[in-house]
Amino acid sequence: MGQLPATQEANADPAHGSDVPRLGLTVAPASSVAGAGKNGVVVTDVDPKSAAADRGFKEGDVILEVAGKSVANPGDVRDAVKAAHADNKNNVLMRVRTGDASHYVAVPLGNG
Repeated sequence: MGQLPATQEANADPAHGSDVPRLGLTVAPASSVAGAGKNGVVVTDVDPKSAAADRGFKEGDVILEVAGKSVANPGDVRDAVKAAHADNKNNVLMRVRTGDASHYVAVPLGNG
């Protein structure tokens, strides 16, 4: 098994990881995960049946921006997703770092 911290407690400990239900992701601050860097949030789990999985998200990806706003913790991601949903957006655009490359991904918003 990998050494990602807080994956077991991800739902209970917002400082270390938290679900983003509409996207099917569990994320934690990148600064709390060794090797993830200081910026953004690292994906610690992906629901294989989620929109995020369909868009190629995998454990270890780092989300740098959601809807054009930098994110530093799971609450930032949830807030940006909630705002997009409240604005009746069908998708939310994320800047994601995978390895040494970053790219943009439009993720459909679910009903969660």
